[in-house]
Amino acid sequence: MPVTILGIESSCDETSAAIIRDNQILSNIIANQEVHKKYGGVVPELASRAHQKNIIPVVDLALSKANIEKNQLDAIAYTRGPGLLGSLLVGSSFAKSLSMSLEIPLIEVNHMQAHLLCHFIENNGEKKTKFPFIGVNISGGHTQIVLCHNYFEMELIGETLDDSIGEAFDKCGKIIGFEYPAGPQIDKKSKEGDSKRFAFSLPKVDGLNFSFSGLKTNFRRTVEDGLNKNKNFIKIESNNLCASLQSTIIKILSQKVSNAVNITGVNNIVFGGGVSANSGIRDYFNNSKEKLNVFFSQNQYTTDNAAMIAMVGYLKFKEKKFSALDLNSRARYKI
Repeated sequence: MPVTILGIESSCDETSAAIIRDNQILSNIIANQEVHKKYGGVVPELASRAHQKNIIPVVDLALSKANIEKNQLDAIAYTRGPGLLGSLLVGSSFAKSLSMSLEIPLIEVNHMQAHLLCHFIENNGEKKTKFPFIGVNISGGHTQIVLCHNYFEMELIGETLDDSIGEAFDKCGKIIGFEYPAGPQIDKKSKEGDSKRFAFSLPKVDGLNFSFSGLKTNFRRTVEDGLNKNKNFIKIESNNLCASLQSTIIKILSQKVSNAVNITGVNNIVFGGGVSANSGIRDYFNNSKEKLNVFFSQNQYTTDNAAMIAMVGYLKFKEKKFSALDLNSRARYKI
């Protein structure tokens, strides 16, 4: 019998619900919160209030689009963490209530595991990786290198010591006047720029850990120095600044991935998280001269979404890894 699961994602500023039948997504609805743009980042209190407003219509639309009735669901999967606690509580409370009312299992999901395991969503026979693989989680909130032994045994072997890779894009973008989120704008403008125009320093961090705070400072000083010489510096050099910044971030990422391959002996690489939609990163690794088997999630599953939560829910359902109703949401939740 096919397994049908409702996934709910509410870790940050997207309210999302998805229906999965076995490993095929029937619907994936995402309500974005535009209110955060004018603040240059996510405001936790505003995010949780928006989730309360969006959760019921989003779930209703996901069920309707999938042509599924509530009584056809086999389980409810939800994001337990990590994320903004107020936002997580909205999704978990709704999931628990619906699970109780329908008398079906509840499945808690680690958001960061889901970013990697969404790779296994069925997509017209697309080739999937084999275990073990190195998971590279790159998003607005996290930068991680994870050694994945199987679906549920994952080992964190590297992470950022300060800013995430997404923060680096957003904060540098803000310096040159871009709205939040700045990453997609930098990606677009970098295509028209000279990536060698500006030489930004590469951080010296041991092992597989990352640091992006120094790059952010270097970028700001470069812009400030340029403006001191020419008030039109940003307008003139915008494309080149974006191209040089993106190129530097790709170099940092490629060095760590290469080190991870050498240390682990694993050359299957799976990218997850919103920044993995970056075209420069995709082009670089898809055309890498190293002997790597590289896999990127479908673009629609890179940002926070419930399809990835539903996918993990399906995998856990098969193993009967159900959750108790008294589990607390976790703002920090290790992979």
